[in-house]
Amino acid sequence: MRCVIYFAIFCGLCLSSTNKIESAEVVDRIVAVVNDDIITLFDLGHLLKPYVEKIEQANYSTETAQKMLYRVREDALNQLIDRKLTDQEIKRTKITISEKELDDRIEQIKTANFYTDEDMRKGLAKSGLTMEEYRQQMKDQILRIKLINLEVKSKIVITTEDIKAYYEKHQNKYAGKEKYHLRNIIMKVPPLADDNDKFEIKTKMDSVLAKLNAGESFDTLAMIYSESSLAAEGGDLGLFELDSLSPQLKAAIKEMKAGEFTSVIDTDQGYQIFFVQDVSKTPGKSLEDVSSEIERILYDEIVDNKFQAWVEDLRKQSHIKIIR
Repeated sequence: MRCVIYFAIFCGLCLSSTNKIESAEVVDRIVAVVNDDIITLFDLGHLLKPYVEKIEQANYSTETAQKMLYRVREDALNQLIDRKLTDQEIKRTKITISEKELDDRIEQIKTANFYTDEDMRKGLAKSGLTMEEYRQQMKDQILRIKLINLEVKSKIVITTEDIKAYYEKHQNKYAGKEKYHLRNIIMKVPPLADDNDKFEIKTKMDSVLAKLNAGESFDTLAMIYSESSLAAEGGDLGLFELDSLSPQLKAAIKEMKAGEFTSVIDTDQGYQIFFVQDVSKTPGKSLEDVSSEIERILYDEIVDNKFQAWVEDLRKQSHIKIIR
């Protein structure tokens, strides 16, 4: 039995009982009014096409596809409304782009990708675009960037105090990190071991721990008792940052100093004893070292926030009517 879904309302599509989205005749109509401009069903369907194809290929259940298509439609319609608003602002502020500027930008893209003009045209054709359509898309994109530069980016000021505050708030990111040089002794517990077997293995490990407490060399005991491929190297595991360790091991060694070893730990791999051979610390980064990096981070965050706020203001000042 064929199940009609929300997407049929705006794109003339339906979902069959085999969860396939099938084409149907599309009747164009207005789906939104943005001040003096309109957005049509055709505009919306064109933007949605690749997303619809992905959902179709995924073979979701009818209910899941229905929900996903509804959300995608809402997102796409909002995207088109925002585009209309920005395009209207481009006209209002009289932002323009010359043919030479557009030509130069396209030539830069060719050069960066080692394309000839023929290569680019063939690539565009595979995506269903002509060079003229691509030029229009590029023109629209550059005009929108110019508008954002004018209305958003040009008004952003990042002070040295802002950079310093970010640095101090993210000390963990820029401070030096400690690395632990670890060794281990392990006695493995067979998958089908019963309680008696485990008790016997644990008892052996306790006797190794007693030898360590008596002052015997960890390296030597590891070579004798450890059931690890690294036993011949004295159980040398190498260098680790705390955050790379399991929560269990991290808790066990985070307060330990070089030359100390843990008690017997019951792990997924078996009973283990860990030895901290050395604790080293990588040098941290000074405020001066990371000022440019922080400035870029703050700039991107502010641009994002200010752009969203700017678009919201445009929406509040505009007449927008959505026709379901």
